Parts: sequence; structure tokens; C-alpha cells
Amino acid sequence: MDYRAANVRAGYVYVISNIGAFGEGMVKIGMTRRLEPLDRVRELSDASVPFNFDVHAIFFSNDAVGIESAMHSRLASRRVNLVNQRREFFYVTPHEAKQHLLELAGDLLEYNESPEALEYRQSLTQSELLAAGSSEA
Repeated sequence: MDYRAANVRAGYVYVISNIGAFGEGMVKIGMTRRLEPLDRVRELSDASVPFNFDVHAIFFSNDAVGIESAMHSRLASRRVNLVNQRREFFYVTPHEAKQHLLELAGDLLEYNESPEALEYRQSLTQSELLAAGSSEA
């Protein structure tokens, strides 16, 4: 019990985006205490969005609550939903989010600034091919 009480602030902080659904200038910054943090990302990529989220960063911190809170405070003026604070989306590029994380968390082992957005990019290509095919007919 003491171990859990001492570690209630520990968890994984994540930065994700979904350019196919929200465009290039928006990220979600959150945290999870799940043992497998990617489960949370997969959950968010359910049928309510047309494409899966891309992960820019997921890292463990003994003070994930504090880092997430500090990120949200720093970016408060760029919050998408100003009414519901549980909606953790911000008008921020992945690069901007990285700069804030570096200041708050120090060294990030891995950070992907460019989203893969595989299904979105494939869909764009297919759309262009369909459009080219219909203009030739």
C-alpha cells in the first residue's frame, strides 16, 4: 500500500496527433497509468475518428501528473475546447510540444516530430488516383 501511495503521480505522458482527423497543427497531450500505454492510444483510435493516432512521444515519469499539468498550463491559451478541460487537445505542432517537454522533463529518449499518418497518406494517394481516373473518362 505504501508503494502505491508513494507513486500515485507516476505514469506515462504521451503526445499524439491525428492529421487525417484534425490537421497538422493539433496534438493531444495526456497521461495514463496503464502498464501498456499504447493501449490508451489504440483506445483513442477507435471508430470515432477516421484514422489512427500517431505517437510523437510516450515516456514514463515518476511525476507524470505534474508534467501533464505543466504542459496543459503552458498551453492553456491554445486549448481547443475551453469549456471541457478533460478534452486535452491543443493547437500546437508536435515540434512545439517537444520544446515544452524538453524544458519540463529533460532528455526525451525518443520523439517523432513527423507523424507517419499511414492510412491518411494512403487515402490521399487513392483519392488522387480516383480523381485522375475520373477526369480521363
